[in-house]
Formats: sequence, structure tokens, C-alpha cells
Amino acid sequence: MIDLSVSGLTKSFDLDKNILDGLTFQIERGERVGLLGKNGAGKTTLFRILTGELSADTGDVIFAPNRRVGLISQIPVYPDGFTVEDVLQSAFDRTRAMGEEMAALGEKMANGDESEETLRRYGELSTKFEGLGGYDTATAVNKVANGLSLDEAMRARLFDTLSGGEKTRVNLARLILEDTDILLLDEPTNHLDLHATEWLEDYLATFKGTVLAISHDRYFLDRTVTRCIEVLDGKAEFYSGNYSFYAVEKERRYLERLRRYEKEQEKIAQLEKSAEQLRMFAFKGDDKTYRRAKSMEKRIERMRTTDKPVKERALNAQFVSREFFGDEVFTLKGVSKSFGDRTLFHNLELSVEGGERIALLGDNGMGKTTLLKLLMDQEYPDEGKIKFGPSVRMAYLPQIVTFDDPNRNLIDTMLWSKRGVTTQAARDRLARFHFQGEDVFKSVRVLSGGELSRLYLCTIMDEAVNLLILDEPTNHLDIASREWIEEAVEAYDGTLLFVSHDRYFINRFATRIWELADGTITDYRVGFERYRRIKTELQKPEPVKAVKEKKVTEGKPRPGHNQQAARRQLVICEKEIAAQESAIAALEAELEAAGTDYEKYAALYEKKTAAEAQLEELMQRWETLAAEAGE
Repeated sequence: MIDLSVSGLTKSFDLDKNILDGLTFQIERGERVGLLGKNGAGKTTLFRILTGELSADTGDVIFAPNRRVGLISQIPVYPDGFTVEDVLQSAFDRTRAMGEEMAALGEKMANGDESEETLRRYGELSTKFEGLGGYDTATAVNKVANGLSLDEAMRARLFDTLSGGEKTRVNLARLILEDTDILLLDEPTNHLDLHATEWLEDYLATFKGTVLAISHDRYFLDRTVTRCIEVLDGKAEFYSGNYSFYAVEKERRYLERLRRYEKEQEKIAQLEKSAEQLRMFAFKGDDKTYRRAKSMEKRIERMRTTDKPVKERALNAQFVSREFFGDEVFTLKGVSKSFGDRTLFHNLELSVEGGERIALLGDNGMGKTTLLKLLMDQEYPDEGKIKFGPSVRMAYLPQIVTFDDPNRNLIDTMLWSKRGVTTQAARDRLARFHFQGEDVFKSVRVLSGGELSRLYLCTIMDEAVNLLILDEPTNHLDIASREWIEEAVEAYDGTLLFVSHDRYFINRFATRIWELADGTITDYRVGFERYRRIKTELQKPEPVKAVKEKKVTEGKPRPGHNQQAARRQLVICEKEIAAQESAIAALEAELEAAGTDYEKYAALYEKKTAAEAQLEELMQRWETLAAEAGE
């Protein structure tokens, strides 16, 4: 059964080009569809037409009857004084109305009304009321609020005082509680941390309705959608799989079109050569040959049906690395930071060496951006100090990009940020970041979030740096731009510290994870996939073990957050020791099997020696952590 039918949709905001140009597609009930396309392709315009906020120039939009539609990007206006809890409870307005009607009918029946209509209506309402969870709304609210990190303190706040991202999360929670039939999700993960994003993915896996999602989060698309529709030149192209399928299939289709075009051009070239020869004969007075030449030329024109397939020109700018001299890039010594009575982190002790790539993870509001601002001297620690190496030179991409004068156009902004640069050089550099033609005369204030990030990168990417700090670098970027910045980071060989909720980005670059939680940072010297496995293991209930007496070490262990962090590290270290011991045992078995194969035996013995040395390092680290943890 079809839940949504879009037919021949066109929409134009100027006379020269239709942003939607005959868009046509259908979505079956229960489908999960990803709506893809570069920024500006018309995806959000389509959503605004689907919800009635905009009207199409031509075409039809038909929803199945009696299906409730909810759009995440729209944030309704609520009465003054509405708290977050009031907003969440408004999801049950329909259920509450049913309850009031049931109460009225119950009173009528208690007064002797036993008519068939009254009994039928009461039974009908009772079934719907129970199906919508009307008897236990508190459990539903708590479950959704916890999943989307809406704690008790936030639920008590006035809705109007929330940030845009917080309002989006609350609105998402309300729509989920409303039991909407068709969910339209416009970049739902942009304002969600990893925990909330994964919760939403799990929720959508069990959601019985239909989902149409605009997203540039490739992990999210892979986990939630089963079909992709790409909006390309105002029309729809269809891919019967998730994002990974789409990426492979799109490349296959491009190569197929390119082969078809090249084959066609080769045939046209042959015919043109023959036609030219016939024209030469016709020039000598052979009318029959002239007619053949004209016929061949018409045939050539009929063959020109395939346009050369093109790919969007990739951005080719890269970060310029500056050589680093020394051992430590920076160290945090006893760093603490609070705002009022709220402590973000306390007594941080960390050091970073040259070439490391560190992902700073944690739920929203834990203080990740604040820590980056401390490194950039935009905020100052309450206690402790931050020490940088003498040769460190930094570049910083903030989460929210701003410019000193948003009324300047792009060329003037470049000239202001790059003193001594000529106007032509500024235009050339802007062109490398896809700001071309009349775009360079736009004022900064009209740029989208993704365009602001691109412009900011344009101003900093030619500076030689050896410490690159990125705060949500892929937010507001479409998939093509995300892939470009990933390639730029890949080519950069300096030290990298970044905050991100983009799991593709984290998995590709992080060689070390800093997890900020409960006022301290737990340091995982592993990549993202191994970090996820460790976290999964830590969440499993530990088997009951016999308590052994341990010798009390001299010296007083450090209390509080440091001790808590050391205990976490101790558990991680114990798991690494167990894994290393298993690896050594496997190598010993291979050594026995190698027998008289001297070369194989020598190679295995070298691996075993290295593994044993690594195990010794882990054992020493375990002893240090055990002392710090007071065990």
C-alpha cells in the first residue's frame, strides 16, 4: 500500500532554473527511505512542500488517508511559559481527549445508559486508548527522554530558553511520543550526540510506520534506510539499498554511462570521417555521393543522444603541515573548569605527542567544546595549566563559524584575512573551494552553515600548522564535502585533535580516544572500533570472583576523579593483557607447528619476542594504574 505519492513536482525560486523539475516517486507503507543529494539540491524544499509550508508550482503530493505526518525540522511555537515537560506531554493531547470522552461515557453508563451506541463507542475508545499507551504515559515519556538525553533538569526548563539543537531534540521526542505514522527526518543527527543517535537508530529499527530521512550521516543511513532516492538536477534517481549500496551503484552507473558515451563518440568519429570523404567526392560533382553524405550527417545528429557524464569537481585544497620539533605537543596539568556550581571537568592530567590523532568524545553538554576553547585561549582554566611545545602552531575550526563582519562579501573577507593577497589570487583560492562566478560577491551573512565552514577553511588551509583542532568539522556538510575534508585530513601528517559525532570520520582517523564523562577524561589508546568493543565489554556484568587479599602499597592514592579514571583504565588494561597473552599462546602453537622450517620459525620467534615485550609494558602499566586506583 502506498503511503506517499509525489508526481511531476516542480518548484522554482527564480526564472532561470527549477530546483525541482518533474520530481516523481512513491513510498510504500513501512518503507525506510533516505533522501540524498548535495546541499541546495532541493531536499528541504521538498519536505516543506510535503508538509504544506510551501506550495509547488506544478505537480501533486498525495498521502494515504488518515496517516499522521510529522516533520522533525519544524519546531512549533508553544505558549509562553511552556516547559520542556509541557511540550512532551502535549504529545498525548489526542490520548487525553480520548480519556475525557471515556470518562464522560463511563458516567453515562453508571447513570443507567446501556444503549448499543454508547457501549460500542466506549469499547472502541478503550481499545484505541490502550493501544496508544494511555494508561502509562509516564513510562513512555521517561524512556524517550532518557534515550535523547533530556534529563530532569532540562525537562523543567522553559522551552523558549533552549538552543536550536535542544529544541530539535525535544521536538523529536514529542513526535516519537505522538506515535506519528509517517516520519519526515531532516538531518535528525545534526544535534544529537553518539548516545542519542544510536538510540534513535534503535528506535527506528522497531518503528512500525514509514520513514523518509534527509541525512548526510553515512552510518545513520546504513543502519536505518533500505532504499535511497537521490535528488539530482530536480529529478529522482532510485537505488534499492542503503547508503553503502548507493555509493557503489552510483559509481557503477557513472562508469556505465561513460563507457556508453565513449563508444557513441567513437562511432560518431568514424561516421564523420566517412561523411567527410563522401563530401570530397560530392565536391567533384557526384550528386549521389552528396545525398549519401547528407544522410550520414542526419544519422550522426540522431546519434548524439548521450551527454557526457560528469562528476562534481572535487575540492583539491589540503592542510599544510609544519614540521614539529620536540616530544610533547601539549600537556594538561591539573586542569579544572566549572561554570557556577557545575563542574565540567576536574584535575585533568593528559599529554599529547607529535603525530597523534585523538577523538574527544562525550555526550552533549559534557564540556568538549569548552576544553577546545581552553586550548585556544578563548576560555581559561579555573585550576591547573596547559603547556604547549615551543614549536607548536595551531589551526582551529570551531563548531559555530562566525566572521568579524558578516556584511562583507567573500572576496573582501579573503582580502581582510589574507593581507597582501591580490584580488585575483583571492578569487582563484575561492574557486578551489567551489565559490565561483557571482557567488564571490555574496555577503557572508547569507551563506549556509556548510558554506560558512568551507569559507573558514579557505582562510586557514594554506597556513603551515602542526596541531589541527576541529570541532564538529563535518556538521552541515553534504556527503561530497565530508569526503573532501576527510581526504584533506588524511593528507595532513601533523597532530590532530577533534570533536565529532560522525562515526565514519571518527573511525577513519582516531588512533586514540578521549572519553569525557563524569568530570574526567578516560584515555583509550586505541582506534574507534576497538574502543566500541571495549565499551561493550565494560557494560557486560562482571562474573562474581573470589576476593583476594592484596598487599597494601605505601603512599596515599589520589582520591576523586583521578582515582575513578585510573580504575577505568585498569579494567581496560586487564583486557588488553588477556588479549596479548592469548596472542602469545597462539604464536607458541605456531612455533611448534613450524618444525624445521627455519625461515618461518625465525619470523614467528621475532613476532613472539615483540609480543612478550609489549606484554611486559602492559604489566608495568597495570602496576602503575593499580597504585593510582588504590588497589
